Amino acid sequence: MVIIALGAIALHVMQNIRSFENSVVVTQDEKLLTVPAGTGRVAMEQLLIKEKLLKEGSYFQIFLKIKPELSQFKAGTYRLTKGMTLEDILLLIESGKEAQFTIRFIEGSKLSDWNAIFEQAPELSIVSTSMDGEKFRQEVGIKPEIENLEGWFAPDTYHYTAGTSDVAILKRAYQQMNKTLEEEWIKRDSDLPYNSAYEMLIMASIIEKETAIEAERTKVASVFINRLKKNMRLQTDPTVIYGLGDKYRGTIYRSDLNGYTPYNTYQIDGLPPTPIAMPSVASIKAAAHPADTRYLYFVADGTGGHKFSTTLTEHNKAVAQYRRLQQR
Repeated sequence: MVIIALGAIALHVMQNIRSFENSVVVTQDEKLLTVPAGTGRVAMEQLLIKEKLLKEGSYFQIFLKIKPELSQFKAGTYRLTKGMTLEDILLLIESGKEAQFTIRFIEGSKLSDWNAIFEQAPELSIVSTSMDGEKFRQEVGIKPEIENLEGWFAPDTYHYTAGTSDVAILKRAYQQMNKTLEEEWIKRDSDLPYNSAYEMLIMASIIEKETAIEAERTKVASVFINRLKKNMRLQTDPTVIYGLGDKYRGTIYRSDLNGYTPYNTYQIDGLPPTPIAMPSVASIKAAAHPADTRYLYFVADGTGGHKFSTTLTEHNKAVAQYRRLQQR
């Protein structure tokens, strides 16, 4: 009778453990669970209780003795989803497949915009106190000859795990931009008026701010290349806006065009001293391979694109037409 009773108890315990193992413990749509380095069985149980995934006095320790392979806890932050059982959670932690987060920097954004994006990024470690500091430059790998960092980081979507630093992402973005620029500089057309890859990067940033239409990039590039070859000023509004900085309030006034900043291409010859944004690969390619045109001017056409012209007379007509559309 004693043996039968013990057997019944053992059977009852095993049934409870199976129920414990297969019961759903994640009832939220999503939950992050961070497992510290060096977490053992007891610490894991306490962590799960703290996160309300386990109750006190559960079969957790017995369960781990039955399935010791699930007690290989790899440190990290894991994304738990609704419907997961305890076994699902432990299998995920054993796999080491940490939660992935994304941060996106759009084409044409400025370095100052990136700081705000970093501040809003989930589970990201903000460690850079200054992007001008020598320590930061060494960690990212910035070349010594680069003084201004504008334009040097590739706009893209970056994936990272919890605890990744902003410096680590900037290092990836810098390496990506550097690689793209070097490759396109080598493959560039032979008759371009650039003295360096940096000047091509500056041009790419201007193209980026002038149009988001893929088919127009090389045409826009051709306008600026043609003007440089003829020693004409670029006269591009995005450089004026960049030079105004915080003074820009959404409208460019005649006084802005007539005033001097190092970026006012209505007042300076050639290219501005630095890029004015983070250009896309498409804009870098356009700067390296502009269309073969005689265009010297372009203006918005009122439909999201631009009207390109070879003479000032044609351009003035296009400007007048655009203004009429604006007045409707």
